[in-house]
Amino acid sequence: MKRNHLRFIWGILYLLFLLPSMLFAQGQSTLSGTVKDKTSGNPMAGVSVAIKGTNAGTVSSNTGGFTIKTSRSFPLTLVFSYVGFKTEEVTVNDANASISVEMNSTEILGLEVVVAASRVQESILKSPVSIEKLDSRAIKASPAPTFYDALANLKGVEMSTQSLTFKSVNTRGFNANGNTRVLQLTDGMDNQAPGLNFSVGNIVGISELDMDNVELIPGAASALYGPNALNGIVLLNSKNPFQYQGLSANVKTGILNESGRTSGTTGYYDIAVRYAKAFNNKFAFKVNFGYIKADDWQAHDTRDQSLLNGHSLADGTRANNEAYNGVNIYGDEINQNMTAALTAQANTPGSTLNQTLAAVAAQLGNTVTPAQILASALPGAANAYVSRTGYAEKDVADYNTKNLKFNAALHYKIHENLEALIQGSYGTGTTVYTGADRYSIKNFRMGQYKAELRGSNFYVRLYTTQERSGDSYAVGTLASGINEAWKTSRDWFTQYFGTYATQSVTAFAQAYGRALQTGSTPAQALVIGQNAVNGNRGTFNTNARNVADNGRFLPGSAEFNAAADKVKSKPIPGDATGVGAKFMDKTNLYQAEFMYNFKDLVKFAEILIGGNYRIYTLNSEKTLFAVDDNGDEFNINEYGGYVQVMKSLLDEHIKLTGSLRYDKNENFKGQFSPRLSAVYTFLQNHNIRASYQTGFRIPTNQDQYIDLQTPQAHLIGGLPFLRERYGLNKGPVYTLESVQAGKPEQYVFRDFEPEKIRAWEIGYKGLVAQKLLIDAYIYTNNFKHFNGPQILVQPTSATTQNIFSVPVSLDKDIKSWGWALGLDYSLPASFTVGGNISYNELLDADKLGSFLPMYNTPKVRYNLNFGNRNIAKSYIGFNVTWRWQDEFVWQSTFASNAINVANQGVIPAYGTMDAQVTKLFPKAKTTIKLGGANILNKKYVQSWGNPTVGSQWYVSLGYNL
Repeated sequence: MKRNHLRFIWGILYLLFLLPSMLFAQGQSTLSGTVKDKTSGNPMAGVSVAIKGTNAGTVSSNTGGFTIKTSRSFPLTLVFSYVGFKTEEVTVNDANASISVEMNSTEILGLEVVVAASRVQESILKSPVSIEKLDSRAIKASPAPTFYDALANLKGVEMSTQSLTFKSVNTRGFNANGNTRVLQLTDGMDNQAPGLNFSVGNIVGISELDMDNVELIPGAASALYGPNALNGIVLLNSKNPFQYQGLSANVKTGILNESGRTSGTTGYYDIAVRYAKAFNNKFAFKVNFGYIKADDWQAHDTRDQSLLNGHSLADGTRANNEAYNGVNIYGDEINQNMTAALTAQANTPGSTLNQTLAAVAAQLGNTVTPAQILASALPGAANAYVSRTGYAEKDVADYNTKNLKFNAALHYKIHENLEALIQGSYGTGTTVYTGADRYSIKNFRMGQYKAELRGSNFYVRLYTTQERSGDSYAVGTLASGINEAWKTSRDWFTQYFGTYATQSVTAFAQAYGRALQTGSTPAQALVIGQNAVNGNRGTFNTNARNVADNGRFLPGSAEFNAAADKVKSKPIPGDATGVGAKFMDKTNLYQAEFMYNFKDLVKFAEILIGGNYRIYTLNSEKTLFAVDDNGDEFNINEYGGYVQVMKSLLDEHIKLTGSLRYDKNENFKGQFSPRLSAVYTFLQNHNIRASYQTGFRIPTNQDQYIDLQTPQAHLIGGLPFLRERYGLNKGPVYTLESVQAGKPEQYVFRDFEPEKIRAWEIGYKGLVAQKLLIDAYIYTNNFKHFNGPQILVQPTSATTQNIFSVPVSLDKDIKSWGWALGLDYSLPASFTVGGNISYNELLDADKLGSFLPMYNTPKVRYNLNFGNRNIAKSYIGFNVTWRWQDEFVWQSTFASNAINVANQGVIPAYGTMDAQVTKLFPKAKTTIKLGGANILNKKYVQSWGNPTVGSQWYVSLGYNL
C-alpha cells in the first residue's frame, strides 16, 4: 500500500512538471512603472502588482519600480495592493504606457477580501456566512505574543491553553483540548496530526514572518470543506514568494512570570528568518526558519478531585483524605477500598487478620466479636478508599518547551495563468497536551509536503502529512509506572492496610479494655473504643502511609530517574516487566484534491466543483490501534465531492449561494452536507445574510480503532468488530452508573455514526459613514448522533469483571444557540477603537441523563481594543486589548468521573490585558516592538487540569517586516 502511495505521488509530480513542455510559447509584452506613497511622496517597496484576472504579478523594488511581462492583449488592468493602503486599479492600453501610481493609506474597514467563505474571492461585507480575518497588518499591530494567540481576540473564538506553544481554537461550544470539531488548513493542507485527528496548535505550521493572513469561519463548514469542519474552520495562508521578496528576520525575547511556577520567572526566546527571491517572473522560491524556546507554563492545581471519603475540592488534602487525588498530582488516582479488602481477609479462615481479630476478642473476654472489632477499627465502606502517593506534574512532565519550524517552497509560472509549486513544511518540538492524561509531547515531529498546479480558475493539489510521536509519553502513566517500579500496588496496599489495621485494632482494644476495667458495660466500651479509633484516624493514615512509602523514589534521585527512563522507553501500556508510558504513533495521511470554477465557461451563474480522496495509514507499532486478522494495523479510505452555484440578482443587490457535498468513509454511511445562503445588499455597504448550513464529524481514528488496556479501563473503538472481538455483543454488559447504584442496567448498543449538525444563522454586516463597521449574527445548532464515551461493566465471574470504555452515539438531539456583535470605529488622527461580545448556551442539558456533552464554553465573553498604527506620522504605534470571559463548567476525560457527574469542574471567570508599542525606522527597515500579554498578571486557567497562565513580557527587533 505504501509503495502505491509513493507511485501516486511521483506520478502527480511528473504530470505537474511535464506540463511546461506541453505549452506553446507566446509573444510577451513588458510593462514597467513606479509606485509612491501619496502622503509622503516616497517610493513604496513590496507593493503587489498583478494583472487582473490572471496569476501574473510582481512586487515593486526598493526604488518603487516594477516590471511585469504578459502575453495578454490590451487593454488590461493592473491591480496595486499593499497592506494598510487602499487597493488601486489602473487600465493600461499599450506596452509603452507610462505607469505611475500613488497609494493612499487607509484603515480599510470593511474592504478586506476573503476566500474561505465560498472558495472564491469576495468582499468580507458580502460573505454569505460569518467570517473573521487577520491580515499581516493586524498581526503586526496585535499585542499578542504570536499571531496564533491573537486569534483569541476574534469574535466568538475560544482558546484552550495547554502549554505555551499548544493552544486549541474553538467556536460556538463543545470546546476541547485536542479539538476534533474545528478544521485547520495550512496553505490548503489539513494540519491535523493524523493519529490524533486534531491540530497541534501551530507547532507544524507557518511562521509569523511568512504569515499572510488568517481566515476563520465559526460554525459548520462541511458543505465546502468536508469532515470535521463541524464547529468551524481556520485557514492559515502563507506569503507568495513572487509578491513578498527579500530577507526578513525577527528576534524576540522576554520573560514568563507566574508565582506558582517552580522557577517563578524564566526566559522566552523566539527567532525567525525568511528569504524569498523571484527570477524573471518565472521562478520563485522561499525558505523559512523559526525557533522558540522557553520554560513552559506549569499545571499545579493540588485540589482533591477524588470527592471520596466525604471530601470535596474545597477541603480534601493528602493529610485528611486517605484517597486524595490531586488534579495535577499523578499516580494517586490508583486507589482501593480498605474496608472491603480487610473485610475479605478477615472472613478468610486461617488468614493473619482472621487469627488476629480472634485473639484480640479472646483477650477482651469475648465480650465483643471479631466482626465488631473490625467494624469499629475501620471506616465505613463508603469512606474507606485509600490512594497511592503521587508525584507533582513538575516532577514528571517535560517543561523544556521548544519548537523548530522549517519551510521551503519552489514556484514556477508555466504561464501567467498557470503556476506549479512544490512545498515542504517540517516541525519538531516539545510541548504538553491535555487529553485523558497529561502528555509530554517530546521531540514530536511532523512534516507536510505538497505538489500543486493552480490557475486562475482551478487547482489540483496532492499532499501528505507524516506524523512521528518521537519520545512522547503520558505523564500520569509515567508517575504510576515509577510507583510500580519501586513497589507494586499490591505490595503497597498490603503494607498500608496491614499497618493501619494493626494500629487501629490496637487502639480500639486498649480503649475498650480500659473502659471495661473502669466499670463500663460492653456496649458502652464499644462506643468508647470506636471514639478512640475515630479520633486517631489521621495518625493511623500518616503512619501507614509512612510505612508503605518508606524508601519511595524521590524526584531527581538516581533511582527515580532510572525508573522514569525505563517507563518512558516502553510503549503504552507496557509488558510483563513493567508499565510503559511511551506514546507511539507514526500514522500518515495522503490526500489528492481538486477544484474547478466554470466562470470562464458559464456566464449565468458562478459554478464550481471540487473533490478529494484521502487515505490514513494507521501505525502505532501495534500499541494503540487494533490489528486485523493478519496482525496488521488498518488503513482508512475517505472520498468526497461538492458543487456550488452562486447567482447575483437585481443588479447584484441579492446574492444566492447553494452548495452540496457528499463524503464517504469506508466505515460509515455516506454523508450529504447541503448549504443555502442569501445576502441582500442595500445602500452599497450594508448587508443582511441568512444561511442554513450542515456539517458532520467522522469519529476520530482512535474512536474507531483504539485497542488499549489502561489501569482504569480497556479502551476500544466503537466499530462493531471490536465489540464482537471482546464479546460485548454476546453476553450481558451493564452501564457503570447502574452498577454503582446497585441496580445493574443492561446496555444495548446502537449504530456508531458520525456526528451531524444543522445550523441556522442570520447576520448583518455594514459600514456606516466609512467609519463604523458593524458585524452581528444569531445562530442555532442542532446536533444528532453526538459522540461520547460510555463506561461498561462486563461480568466474567461472580466476583470478577472487565471494565470497557467505548465511544457511542447519543440517541438524543443536543441543541445550542448564541449570538455575537462586533463594532470597529475609525477615530480621527488614525486612532481606532473596537470590541466584540459573544453569547453561547447549551439548551436542555438536564434532559441528557448521564451523558456528558462536554460543552465547555462560557456563556459570555468579550474583547475590547484601542490603538493607532502610526501616531501623527511618527512611525510609533500602539495597541491595547482587554479580554474577559464568564465562568463555566469543564467536563473531560482528564477530570475525574465524580467531578464530571457533579459538574464541579468550574473554570473561574477572568479578564486579561495585553499591550504593545512599536517604533518603525523606515530607512533601516527595522521595527522595535515592546509588548506584554496579561500585563496585570491576573493568573488564569482556561480548562480543567491545564497550566496556570501568568504574564508574558517581550521585546522584538524585526527587519523588513
